[in-house]
Formats: sequence, structure tokens, C-alpha cells
Amino acid sequence: MRLKKDKKYTFKDLLDIMAHLRGPNGCIWDKEQTSKSIKRNLIEEAYEAVEAIERDDSESFREELGDILLQIIFHAQIASEEKKFNMNEIINLLAHKLIRRHPHVFGELKLKSSKEILRNWEKIKEKEKEKKKRVGKSSKLSETYTKLPALQYAHQLQVRAARVGFDWDKKEDLIPKLKEEILELEKSLREKSKDLVDELGDLLFTVVNIARRYRIDSEDVLRKSSKKFNDRFDIIKKLSKEQGRQLEELSLDEKEVLWQKAKKILESKKGENL
Repeated sequence: MRLKKDKKYTFKDLLDIMAHLRGPNGCIWDKEQTSKSIKRNLIEEAYEAVEAIERDDSESFREELGDILLQIIFHAQIASEEKKFNMNEIINLLAHKLIRRHPHVFGELKLKSSKEILRNWEKIKEKEKEKKKRVGKSSKLSETYTKLPALQYAHQLQVRAARVGFDWDKKEDLIPKLKEEILELEKSLREKSKDLVDELGDLLFTVVNIARRYRIDSEDVLRKSSKKFNDRFDIIKKLSKEQGRQLEELSLDEKEVLWQKAKKILESKKGENL
């Protein structure tokens, strides 16, 4: 199999390429892999795609989606070799699921809003879980959520609860709740209570809830704040080096001066890019 620069490769070509890579005359490394050995790649490629979205970089996004697709094809090929399932079964299962979970599009059900659609989606999923239990297949949905990063896990739990009406009536009501959690945390700190971990967790959970109600992704927010901190920190290290001093040698007040300079430098760069 040789690269043909002018050829427009298809999905079937991709499957054939992966089968060849895993075949007798394929790649030693690819043939050594198992679904477990490459499982983290799924997460890493997904995060790289998210970063491309955040940068509004369509060229990188296109490439990262291809990398995610590669992981899916890789896993499907391994499963096919192990006689577990193949790509056609994955596609067929997905098609059935999409049609089944959209009765307002492919059936007679009438739904008027996204809120109603999501609520009905949750009902369908619950029925699917019950059916799996009846045939001896326990649902792993809750366990799957626990594998998510903590912020996303909290967000998903809150979304599911909200879909069945277990939510705050007004999003503004969460602000007093936040203040309450902060007071409880302060009390725990003063009293050196063993509840400190729980209070911190409750505070974070409430912050995620606020973000959700204001339609802000808490994972994105924290990622952006972390990047902002990292950019500023890199600058103050550079500024201290220009002064011929190590950052750890500076007093807290001196570090604060550099921190403010770093903020201004980044704000000016941001203005230049507008």
C-alpha cells in the first residue's frame, strides 16, 4: 500500500489502512497495542480537539478530529480481531440509538423546546437502563461519570438532576448559597475542623452549579484562568531574570510589583490583537 497524493481517501480506505497496519506486513508497534494500552490516547486527543475549538483554529480542529477518529478505528480494529464487535456494529448501534432517542424527529412525538427534548432524552435513557437490568446487563452510566474530571462530573450530575426538575428555581438564588458555603468554610478554617475537606468540596460544587446555571462551562473557565496564571507567571520569571535575580529571592511585595507588570503586558498584547 503506497501513498497516493491525489487520491481522495474514504472511510473504507481508513479501515483498510488500519487493518493493514495491524496485519502480517504492518507496523510492529501498532500490532503490539491493545485497547488498554492506548486508552489514554482517547482522552488526550479529545482535549487537544477542545483546545483547537478554544483557539478557533479550524485547521487544527480538523486534524484533531481526525486523530480522535483514528482512536475509534484503532479500537474497532482490535475488537474485530478479538471477535468482540466491528465498526459496522458500532455504526449500526449508534444509528439505532440516534433514531430511538429522537422520536420528535423520526416519530410522532411533539416536543416544543430544547428543555422538553432533553427531559425526554433522559426518560428514554432511563428506560434503556431498566431494559438492560431486566436482561442482566447492569448500566455503568453512573460509574462512567465518575471517570470524568471532577468539574465535568459535578456538572453532569447537576444537569441530570435539573432535567427531572431537581434544581434551583432562580439562578440568582445560588449566590446566597455560595456566600453560605464560604461562611461555613471560614468557620471550618477558624475551628481547624475535620470538615474542611467537605466544606471545600461543597463550595466547589456550588461554584460549578452557578457556572452551569449561567451557561458557562466550569472546566473551560478554570482552564482559561489557569492559562492566564501560567502566562503571567512566565512573565514575572522573565522579568526577575532580567533584573539579575531569582524569583524566589524576591520579597512578596516585589513579586506583586512584577505580577502587576505582567498583567499590563498581557493586557497590552491582548489589545494589539483586537
